[in-house]
Amino acid sequence: MIYSALKLGRTNTFFATLVAVTGLTACAPANHNGNGQLLAEQSAFMEQFQPYCGQAFRATIVQDNQPSAAWDHPLVVHIRDCEDQVIRMPLHVGEDRSRTWVLTQHPGYIDFQHIHLHEDGSADAVSPYGGQTLASGSATVQAFPVDDASKSLFIENGLDVSVTNTWTIQFIDAQTMSYKLSRPGRIFEVQVDLSQPIDLPPPAWGYHD
Repeated sequence: MIYSALKLGRTNTFFATLVAVTGLTACAPANHNGNGQLLAEQSAFMEQFQPYCGQAFRATIVQDNQPSAAWDHPLVVHIRDCEDQVIRMPLHVGEDRSRTWVLTQHPGYIDFQHIHLHEDGSADAVSPYGGQTLASGSATVQAFPVDDASKSLFIENGLDVSVTNTWTIQFIDAQTMSYKLSRPGRIFEVQVDLSQPIDLPPPAWGYHD
């Protein structure tokens, strides 16, 4: 289960967040194409992370049509945990260590969630959120349309514009991984330079070593 493996959580609030993530990933999307077996293309996609596990890499914003000063800091992606069918990748934005991307493979689909924590380990009001694949994808790219639970969370927090989000993770080549958010009128893309590992950052907020 997600919460038993995250190696996170100093507060009851965060534990509740992990339970919420588990609930989100335990249920297949209504129209997913699974047949009770892991899909070969998605297994191959998850395997793409293995050479980089335990390492950190510089990242760069390459597209952002609504730039924000909050992102005007060095970016580091730490491919921290590669466990059985689960990948966890903290994203550090300068001194802000609040973000972790979580990929979980299930029979027939992959779930992608964003966990946002405060410095004390407590969950942000808009956390977790993400989506699940609706197609088998390929070994190099998977797309994650927003799920119903995230739509509800966005609406509850006045983020109605986000209910059409799609996130895409792509291995552009052996040296570059891309994270992209898209929706009508919005595009945001980060590319991760996998060619040169860097020193490991401090633990993401909520983690403990």
